[in-house]
Amino acid sequence: QVQLMESGGDSVQSGGSLRLSCAGSEYTDTRRCMGWFRQSPGKEREGLAAIDRDGTTLYARTAKGRFTISQDAVKKTLYLQMNNLEPEDTAMYFCAAGGPLPMGTCSPITNLYFNWGRGTQVTVSS
Repeated sequence: QVQLMESGGDSVQSGGSLRLSCAGSEYTDTRRCMGWFRQSPGKEREGLAAIDRDGTTLYARTAKGRFTISQDAVKKTLYLQMNNLEPEDTAMYFCAAGGPLPMGTCSPITNLYFNWGRGTQVTVSS
């Protein structure tokens, strides 16, 4: 399976923005999903956003309106643009590949994903 590697994590102040990248994303199956997740110490891993090969996206309520998932098939890279960051967004952020699922049904549900990157840390200070 393709090795995924996240980057772009940093320490920012509240209200700031970051763009995370996930190198190695590849759709070997037309029904494959790619997703972004995060996990804070002592909390369960939380799904944020998912995208399928055609670019159909689905966001968790937490991410909707502030985060944008996108992909560059040529660069084989997945992105997560995060705006208006808050201290509650502090976490380790992971990308993952999952599925296969019917087109248009990719969702950021942790159990659907099987190939995970090692994560990149995002810290937001007030």
